[in-house]
Amino acid sequence: MEEIDCVARRWEDLDIDILVKIFQSFDIYQLTSGIAQVCSSWRMACCDPLLWRTLDLSMMKSNFIKIPLEPYVYVDARSDKSLTHLLKTSLSLSQGNIMTLIFHFNLYVSDDQLTYTAERCPRLRRLVMPAWNRIKKTGICKAIRIWNDLESLTMPSIANPPYLLEEIANNCKNFSELKVMGPFDNFFAATIIMYLPNIRVLSLRCSMLVKDTLISILNELRNLEVLNISHCLLIEIPPPPAPRRIMRELDQSILEKASRLREFLTCMKDSCIMCQRTRNDEGLMRWYKYEEGVWKADEVSSLSL
Repeated sequence: MEEIDCVARRWEDLDIDILVKIFQSFDIYQLTSGIAQVCSSWRMACCDPLLWRTLDLSMMKSNFIKIPLEPYVYVDARSDKSLTHLLKTSLSLSQGNIMTLIFHFNLYVSDDQLTYTAERCPRLRRLVMPAWNRIKKTGICKAIRIWNDLESLTMPSIANPPYLLEEIANNCKNFSELKVMGPFDNFFAATIIMYLPNIRVLSLRCSMLVKDTLISILNELRNLEVLNISHCLLIEIPPPPAPRRIMRELDQSILEKASRLREFLTCMKDSCIMCQRTRNDEGLMRWYKYEEGVWKADEVSSLSL
């Protein structure tokens, strides 16, 4: 019988497009584990923009303890070092192509880590960063000045929003989408009205919201197209001495004001598990108590992860 010569192909000879297709099935830990060091072909594939449109760190958490003074968390050095290493490797491979950046609500990024990241992904369009305990005013403002293409932000409730929203207004001309995770008061609403009057999408799901604040949003944000108040703890504060009360349904005046919106997303059902959780947590969700990943959901499709 005639012998058939077998020609063995080497992994490094594999077509780049095929390698990229394979690497698309890898998670961030696998992509940064050293496969880019195998050979020049593998490194070229690892740097393909298709792999780096999104840097998703939503499964990575800091090892921390709560402390009584600012920043109210202490992150141990090993945890910080792991995040820094992952960011350096990822941002080197991504070559500035990251457009979406997602952090876990228990991943406490430092100012230095945020600045390093901002400088290496200047084309960012969407930032999801629910924890800002270790981020100072100077750190986030410096990042915003770099991210001129930023369009969407998911952030925690903060006590002094004007400095941030003014920075966004001055530097991010295409900004249109905001999600706030935590209590949303009239001051925050007034700040959005002042600095981001052209915002089109606003999600306040699972937050505490005062009725008068909701009315201000509906009255003043004339370019708003989508408003999500699903599972909110909606509070009505009548004139004294009457006590404040939890609203179980929206009154007709609010529904009329919201009728101009393309989407007005609500849920206030007693049977809804998320509504129950918001009430039990008094409008400040303890996400760590619930299923992993449930914090990433949103009724607005463009905000859901």
